[in-house]
Amino acid sequence: MAGKAKRTAKAKKSWSLAIVRSTFHEDLTEAMLEDARRRALELGARIVAEAEVLGSYDIPFVMKRLLERKDVDAGVAIGAIVKGGTLHDEHIAHAAFYALTQVALEADKPIGLGVTGPGQTIDQARARVDRAGAAVDAVVAQLEATGLTRR
Repeated sequence: MAGKAKRTAKAKKSWSLAIVRSTFHEDLTEAMLEDARRRALELGARIVAEAEVLGSYDIPFVMKRLLERKDVDAGVAIGAIVKGGTLHDEHIAHAAFYALTQVALEADKPIGLGVTGPGQTIDQARARVDRAGAAVDAVVAQLEATGLTRR
């Protein structure tokens, strides 16, 4: 696993997570979902809600609704934005990433970004399916660092 980020987050309590996954490039995002589930289990975090949307651009709205739930401590966004023949991938990524940041700040709950791209080829996206597990690490680390407690 040379070149991959070392995973260091260690859940001290059973955090409850919501996952929103894009089904565009479903073979990739399904593998990413499995990676996120596996990592949550390793950390002792519980996935209490999962939702699917068509594309990464669609994730923020559904994530906002899930973060409104009292039984959800944090969210994980999963998607793969692959470069096409135009700059569309860049526009989608920037809009989705900005919106997810706004959703997290408004909800006062962190969101782990497990959306890969923009600018990646399909082969690069395949090599990055483990980024969803890293997003679980990131969100658990945020919860731990801020000392947030169950709501």
